[in-house]
Amino acid sequence: MKNSDIGTALQQRILLLDGAMGTMIQSHSLGEQDYRGERFRDWPVELRGNNDLLCLTRPDIIQDIHETYLEAGADIVETNSFNSTRIALADYRMESLTAELNESAARLARAAVDRFNEKAPGQPRWVAGVLGPTNRTASLSPKVSDPGYRNVDFEQLVEAYHEAASALIRGGVDLLLVETVFDTLNARAAIFAIETLFDEIERRLPVMISGTITDASGRTLSGQTCEAFWHSIRHVRPLAVGLNCALGPAELRQYIDRLAGIADCYVSAHPNAGLPNEFGGYDQGAADMAAHIGEWANARAYRSDACRGRRLNTPGAGAA
Repeated sequence: MKNSDIGTALQQRILLLDGAMGTMIQSHSLGEQDYRGERFRDWPVELRGNNDLLCLTRPDIIQDIHETYLEAGADIVETNSFNSTRIALADYRMESLTAELNESAARLARAAVDRFNEKAPGQPRWVAGVLGPTNRTASLSPKVSDPGYRNVDFEQLVEAYHEAASALIRGGVDLLLVETVFDTLNARAAIFAIETLFDEIERRLPVMISGTITDASGRTLSGQTCEAFWHSIRHVRPLAVGLNCALGPAELRQYIDRLAGIADCYVSAHPNAGLPNEFGGYDQGAADMAAHIGEWANARAYRSDACRGRRLNTPGAGAA
């Protein structure tokens, strides 16, 4: 089966996404020097916490994390590029590294997946190029005293996403994943950038889109219900739409069910291991998460009449 046959695989079985990158990196207890390496030894701002930079300074760790998830059974590996847009990298004065970080992240994931595909060609794996939400929102003002103010606009987001997506494709990803969408206008900018890019390169990749419900009201940060979120992005005809992070599996389940009832594509879910406790840790362990996700998979949920008989896709879970 070729890498392009992910749609065929989804018709046959549930595919598993990998888990969290951030908590896996935290387990290595890295210091500032690990982030800087020799290349960024004299960088003028603190770099610890810029996890995407590890694709350049500690690629061995990122590659090992990818391979750990593949060994555990992941079908889809996400690139370590969640914050690799020009907008988010401005916090570290690293805007000029945007393309390099995305391409490097893609190549590391690609190398890991290719090795596993060579070992087990009958069980293909895929690389998802991650486009995170950025740290700015086009729909909301960061100033309580000035609700009309915005610190980013649609055109800036389109440019940033276009640059990142281009580099991910050059690095060899199989699909693009617009994830942790808290502002649908940001996601629509990503979609516009992706569609523009596809026209330019005369090639299309599958696209997954995953939103995030921020509280028990069942809405995104910008105020949309999961139904409104779907109708705002369905024009891109995604391979899969889903929800990730923010809520634990028990709390997220009802919104996944609602999304599955209206979406005419596959549905994905990768929840947190609950919400962080007062110490910043997670109380739900691997066994707890496995019980929840196992029940979801065993339920073999199906979509609405428009797609009757096609299985709900519930990829793997991990802490955000």
